Amino acid sequence: MKIVVLGAGVMGTAFTMPVADAGHTVHLVGTHLDGDIIEEIHETRVHPRLRSRVHDAVTPFPVAGLREAMQGADLVVLGVNSHGVAWAANVLADVLPPDTPVVMLTKGLHGDGESLHILPTFFRSQLPPRLGDVAVMAIGGPCIAGELAARRHSCVVLGGSDPAKLGALAAALRTPYYHVWTSTDLIGLEVCVAMKNLYALAVGLVIGLLERDGIADNGAHMHNLAAAIFAQGLYETAYLVRLMGGDLRSVYTLPGAGDLYVTCQGGRNSRMGRLLGLGMPYAQAKAKHMPNESVEGAMLAEAVGDTVRAMIRAGKLDARKLPLMLAVIDVVCHGAPVEIPWDAFFHDTE
Repeated sequence: MKIVVLGAGVMGTAFTMPVADAGHTVHLVGTHLDGDIIEEIHETRVHPRLRSRVHDAVTPFPVAGLREAMQGADLVVLGVNSHGVAWAANVLADVLPPDTPVVMLTKGLHGDGESLHILPTFFRSQLPPRLGDVAVMAIGGPCIAGELAARRHSCVVLGGSDPAKLGALAAALRTPYYHVWTSTDLIGLEVCVAMKNLYALAVGLVIGLLERDGIADNGAHMHNLAAAIFAQGLYETAYLVRLMGGDLRSVYTLPGAGDLYVTCQGGRNSRMGRLLGLGMPYAQAKAKHMPNESVEGAMLAEAVGDTVRAMIRAGKLDARKLPLMLAVIDVVCHGAPVEIPWDAFFHDTE
């Protein structure tokens, strides 16, 4: 196959490793923000943030070369961040053939002020009418970019609506270290892999709280606290998955429990959580310590915060089932201090 990956960030570029190892021709196209990365790959074959050598079968292109890169493409993979989905639909509008499927690595949800939508649905809504039937699939699961680039074993789920297409594509993507399962539960998969970023940020609060309060005299840390937040995050994810029409199996397998676990092990969400746990307001933490980094958990809170509140007022969401999500939204969007709503956890209204 000839595969075009749009977005030369860490995950988009890491994904090119198993694809190239599987024998496919890969074109890596940077966004308008990836110029320096594409230039570095041209000069050294090393991605500056991944610190990994890019496979020799991968040809880098600047965004201006998208049309050339797309010639004869069998598959397009979106590796942009959640804020770049509409942009990606716009730049692909004139160059994407209607019969070329799209696979999204991008994680997030879209809020339109009244309802929540998974990103494949939002991406499709931004395409022109001629692309109304293009197949849109998504990959999710516990897969850290650096580990994938180093050919560490990684397990993911490919989601979409057509079992036959999913099976054929999964077979084409598998390598001895990149293990791919399939699922027709695209809603459940996408809700899980989006919400994991917000709840990983919440688990990351514990790093800052421990640093602020210190290790106990007997050497005790705060693993109990982190585990309770982790469990509440899965509980709230399950509520949203069911509400939006997904399958609970996604919550307790790779997209839900698996992806939340690996995201809690470190990365940008955890680093932001630490700063918030130390008592720093979100706007200050972002501007001072992470000005040029995408913190997907915070980006999700900003993207859906107003919509979630509107849905609660309209009776479409039960606030009693989402206390942790609402607390994170208040911290990120409104500068509220960190207060974990313990007494509201695991509220069952059924």
